[in-house]
Amino acid sequence: MGKTINGSALRKMFSNAFSLVEEKKKDIDALNVFPVPDGDTGTNMSLTLKSAVAEMNACESNTIESICVAFNRGALKGARGNSGVITSQIIKGICSVLMSFENEIQIKDFARAIQSGAEMAYKAVTVPKEGTILTIIKAMAEKSKQAVKTAKSFEDFLSEVLAHGESTLQMTPDMLPVLKKAGVVDAGGRGLMYIFSGFYKALTGEMAEVEFVDNVEKDITSEELHVNYQSLADIKFAYCTEFFIINIYEKTTDADINTLRTRLMEIGDCVLCIGDLQLVKVHVHTNEPNRALGYALQLGELNGVKIENMLEQNRQLRKQQEKVPMKEYGMIVVAAGEGLSNVYKDIDVDYVISGGQTMNPSANDIATAADKVNAKNIFVFPNNKNIIMSAEQANDITDKNLIVVPTKSIPEGVSAVLAFDANSSIEENKENMMEVISTVRSGSVTYAVRTTNVDGIDVKVGDIMGLDEHSVLTTGSSVTDTTIDLVDKLVSEDSSNVTLFYGEGVTEEDSQVLQAKLEERFPNIDISIVFGGQPVYYYIISVE
Repeated sequence: MGKTINGSALRKMFSNAFSLVEEKKKDIDALNVFPVPDGDTGTNMSLTLKSAVAEMNACESNTIESICVAFNRGALKGARGNSGVITSQIIKGICSVLMSFENEIQIKDFARAIQSGAEMAYKAVTVPKEGTILTIIKAMAEKSKQAVKTAKSFEDFLSEVLAHGESTLQMTPDMLPVLKKAGVVDAGGRGLMYIFSGFYKALTGEMAEVEFVDNVEKDITSEELHVNYQSLADIKFAYCTEFFIINIYEKTTDADINTLRTRLMEIGDCVLCIGDLQLVKVHVHTNEPNRALGYALQLGELNGVKIENMLEQNRQLRKQQEKVPMKEYGMIVVAAGEGLSNVYKDIDVDYVISGGQTMNPSANDIATAADKVNAKNIFVFPNNKNIIMSAEQANDITDKNLIVVPTKSIPEGVSAVLAFDANSSIEENKENMMEVISTVRSGSVTYAVRTTNVDGIDVKVGDIMGLDEHSVLTTGSSVTDTTIDLVDKLVSEDSSNVTLFYGEGVTEEDSQVLQAKLEERFPNIDISIVFGGQPVYYYIISVE
């Protein structure tokens, strides 16, 4: 490889970055220092890149602009958790520079792209913290300015940038005491190193081979190629046509598949024609589905044919909308567990996204939920600090106006929803919600997944831990005893109500025993037990 790369090489670099992160995601997850079972930095980064690569794979063009637009769009839609959102912003910065080049990218161009990625990442975080992925991308961006002057090839350039990034990563424990105490480097920074290692290995021919676990084709067609009927003002092509070509004829060549794709583009849009001489998947919006099928029959047999009349679907949707006028306000929450979902539905939440700790929904998940709510303005309650950035990024994907209320726990979310007033303005509602949130103390009881020392407390694998919003407050071997001790630390003389949502690992009888003990211990406080059904946490506690 010389001093330039083309679209084909860039596609391989992006694809290899995902493959390497996917391969190493468990190693990245293991670097999360807090002992709760939510080590999902690697998982979130992998899922973000998976969405980016899926979008890129749906793009037939090998122009640099097309690849960058698709990869960036996929990362934006698939961003999960803080690490995923920051990764998507780094990608956004990189692609915003590279997409301006048509046929080739020089080393100096890629250096400028890295610098743009660092700038975009820092802008995405309200209070940047050093010793994290932000520090690593900034260090690599600074090194790229020097490396571009001496590098004899793209491989040399990336090698220098990687070496500096790695040395900076090894210094992160000196920047963040929590990393030093745990004896690890920053998880997000390590994930970023794998991304750039993927770039480098693609150029040196060390391509990682990792298959998509989920059905990527389903993601592509449902997220990008299927029509959003609600937004259609005028439909140019009426028939959504999908099918597979199987038992492909011996005379058929790869060039015939390319010719089919070209023919489909001449009779419609939203064309997807991917596969090989074993199987081809086709999707096209056209007014002539008969011609699309006829072209395909020249290559092999048809299977799974589906033709939908989008004009009729649009008519039916408009009729439904006329019957049900769009509301001014709607509400979406993120919560895991049947009980918690029912709690929110009982207080008039429109849509509950299943997710939370260890299951961070993507920006696209939140945007898709918003599109399903028949309201102009939608309040979003993430209920987890690691979902707030994804919720904010969802505003870039949906036409709805999303108002993100930065709730960090289920109790905060419940209190904020209860503060909603349909007769108040958006600003008044959010102000009232933020005020209510500040009065809620949240706690949770879970188990430790690693041995460490947190906040001056020794924690061993398997210990039961009681946490507040920021730290570990108590540990023990009994769920009941640890929960009582946690409540004792959460309540104050002003506390009047304590609500405990019990999870999927707790029986109703166990929760009733706990309630009786708490009522005996705190006779002046109203103790309520509610089925939450949440995973990971034995109890989620609200103190007001």
